Amino acid sequence: MKLRFTDEQIIGIIRECEAEVKAHEMCRKYGIGDATFSKYKAKFAGMNVSDAKKLRAHEDENNRLKRMLADAILDNAALMNLATRNYKRLM
Repeated sequence: MKLRFTDEQIIGIIRECEAEVKAHEMCRKYGIGDATFSKYKAKFAGMNVSDAKKLRAHEDENNRLKRMLADAILDNAALMNLATRNYKRLM
């Protein structure tokens, strides 16, 4: 999924909305839906740009660790499969 706005831009949009601009007008101005704006607001409300960068770094690290875990699980399953096949062949 390609994001249309960067985290910094989303924070700017939310801050602009907090400056007494109606959410519906903001959605029309930036061409986003109400549900998308609500999702952005739930995720980024009260953040500044440095917080968003830290959040992105943590998300990237979390995704990297999840991939490493999945690879380790697959390797373990392959080794277990190989070991049981060799054991059965020896019997």
